[in-house]
Amino acid sequence: MRFEFTPRQNAFRQELRDFLRAEIPGGRGDGGVDQAFSKKLAARDWIGVAWPKEWGGQGLGALEQMIYTEEMITANAPRGYHFTAERQVGPSVIRHGTEEQKREWLPRIVNGEVSFALGLSEPGAGSDLAAAATRAVRDGDDYVVTGQKIWTSNAHLADCIWLVVRTDPDAPKHRGISCLMADLNAPGVTIRPLVDMTNGHHFNEVFFDEVRVPVNRRVGEENSGWYILAEHLDFERSGIERLIDLQYLFLELLEEGKRRAAAGTLTGAQRSALAQTWIEYNVGRLMCYRVAWMQSAGLVPNAEASCAKVYGTEWSQRLMNVAMQVFGMNAAAFLPESAAARMANGYLESKNKTIAGGTSEVQRNIIATRGLGMPRS
Repeated sequence: MRFEFTPRQNAFRQELRDFLRAEIPGGRGDGGVDQAFSKKLAARDWIGVAWPKEWGGQGLGALEQMIYTEEMITANAPRGYHFTAERQVGPSVIRHGTEEQKREWLPRIVNGEVSFALGLSEPGAGSDLAAAATRAVRDGDDYVVTGQKIWTSNAHLADCIWLVVRTDPDAPKHRGISCLMADLNAPGVTIRPLVDMTNGHHFNEVFFDEVRVPVNRRVGEENSGWYILAEHLDFERSGIERLIDLQYLFLELLEEGKRRAAAGTLTGAQRSALAQTWIEYNVGRLMCYRVAWMQSAGLVPNAEASCAKVYGTEWSQRLMNVAMQVFGMNAAAFLPESAAARMANGYLESKNKTIAGGTSEVQRNIIATRGLGMPRS
């Protein structure tokens, strides 16, 4: 069986590629947070391409959204300003927000006017998000929020935060959670950097000291946030980015393998490992496309999204292990501006993949219970 995109989908991909070649000299950007670039995408109606037209989208399908994401990441386009708002916040507001919230927030997202971070994990609630302890106490027309979030990506660059809070401390932990949209510039918010082992500042810890958030910024019913959050995470886990993020390193590794093969220095084991990794890469892409197809058919790919997440993140670690085998001690030396240094950095970055967005252990539990119907232990 051959899997083919439609002529319209292929034309959409080519239009994206032409735009990216013109906008990004050399064909590869810095992958940063650039509102000006987001504004250029907004001018072409390319933020929220799969959103309903009534809310500023193009009404295209999940497959087109995946094509868009794939091309943006391949070019390492600086889409970080709008990405979280487009992928997770906007769809949640569309499905669960009030009419007032839709009118206020959705145009700002598709026009590249507001950015979001995700306030999910806490020091005592990493993969078990239902254990979130950040409190939101109702006080008139506001919630008063107190607590801490950690590993909050790009909070230092975002305008707002999608915040998971506990609004009923006496309810069972899955039933006392609500979702708020809070201003990161509000009084009482403190953001501190967390520098990772690659010496990069991507993560942050965010503290909330009696921060007032208007009640009209709660999405969904009070204490029903867990169900919104579970769906919200499926938007994240079903993405193709975990494979495409490392595509450029993978292609560079394959070129290095070809050079070593021509020189007679590539071992048989390394040759087999490269071939196996190439096969696994294509399998992973098909798993992501399956998730997108299910979404386009109106299905809920809950277990399937977890399958794609486990496979893609564990593939990234296998890939970088192979890279270390091929480059050997040169990679460990971090030679400046070299392919070996890029592989070493990629190796370190791959270590968080099976933790961020829900650990592989959590994903396997979802696959077992929701996908295979196995009882909880």
